[in-house]
Amino acid sequence: MSNQGKMDCGRRRLVVATAAVGGVGAVGALVPFVSSLLPSERARAAGAPVEADISKLESGQMMTVEWRGKPVWIINRTQAMLDTLPKLDGQVADPKSEVVTQQPPYAANATRSIKPEVLVVVGICTHLGCSPSNKFKPGNDEGMGADWLGGFLCPCHGSTFDFAGRVFKAKPAPTNLEVPPHVYLTDTRILIGEDKKGA
Repeated sequence: MSNQGKMDCGRRRLVVATAAVGGVGAVGALVPFVSSLLPSERARAAGAPVEADISKLESGQMMTVEWRGKPVWIINRTQAMLDTLPKLDGQVADPKSEVVTQQPPYAANATRSIKPEVLVVVGICTHLGCSPSNKFKPGNDEGMGADWLGGFLCPCHGSTFDFAGRVFKAKPAPTNLEVPPHVYLTDTRILIGEDKKGA
């Protein structure tokens, strides 16, 4: 091979090697850039919205997602659970959810929800921040007494809440459980922490 041919071959190799290194560098620069567009763990903890898929949440079941470091309960209430709510109006402290800071305006209704069957509520007692346990079975089955219709019990100081997260009278918790801002993206996807589509 002539000297000219060797030089052309060397140039081609140099061009290919330079292009390869440039391509790797471009990908290396792109990955952190794309990652920077996603919410960080810190941003999520600070309150970035969280999406929940409720497509597999059966009637009568509850799931928990984390938002702002807090547990958010999503309960697919049965008709029997919903039927208990008007029966308890005289026993709960804020039956009409008039303490406006505890829920967005669209959840200030009899079921404290956008869709009657689906309750979205922060699972933290409004007394001292303990996490209540679910006591869904009525009567003595949950050790709650014969007149218990189902709901939640905070084991720390005995506050009880119904299936809308409303606190019973004469309990340490001063207000109902908080309903966080949320919006339905589809029938089975809820965005918690944001209540405007496309925001």
